Amino acid sequence: MDEKQLITDLQNGSENAFRCLVELFQNKVYNTVLSIVQHSEEAEDISQEVFIEVYESVKKFRGDSKLSTWIYRISTTKALEAHRKRKASKRFAFLTSLFGENDEIIHHPTTFEHPGILLENKERAKLLFKHIDQLPDNQKIAFTLCNIEGLSYQEITEIMQLSLSSVESLLFRAKTNLRKSLKDFYMNQDL
Repeated sequence: MDEKQLITDLQNGSENAFRCLVELFQNKVYNTVLSIVQHSEEAEDISQEVFIEVYESVKKFRGDSKLSTWIYRISTTKALEAHRKRKASKRFAFLTSLFGENDEIIHHPTTFEHPGILLENKERAKLLFKHIDQLPDNQKIAFTLCNIEGLSYQEITEIMQLSLSSVESLLFRAKTNLRKSLKDFYMNQDL
């Protein structure tokens, strides 16, 4: 089924078209979300939310961009919202624990695993994802879409709704920040 027909069928409420859409994009959506939130259960929930939003708002889709671009945009937006919400709740839990109102601090797990990583690279991947998570949000999204999802700069400009030079700048700064933080990490390790 070509993209135009898929969009038309989706806009007409076809369950078959929606099933086809989910099959086409479920891994891409899940992996993109997982790269940002770094919790598999949360990524599954957010991925479902992405498809619910696609289903509910597909009638408004005008076709100004490719369907995949639109879905990536929804995915990154929802993932960032969840990530920011979790960060805010972690800060709040920490602050309230200082004042004795709440003895429980929410801990961010350090054992994140992405499904596309080979076994021998898992330790390095965990370290890399930990450092990616520390990047500013726009750098994190651009880096994830380019280097983990393998999207072109042009696709990233459409998803992030930025100019090509802005995306190039974000990627340059992300790589520079990662090099610095990873270098600092390795320099401080007792080998």
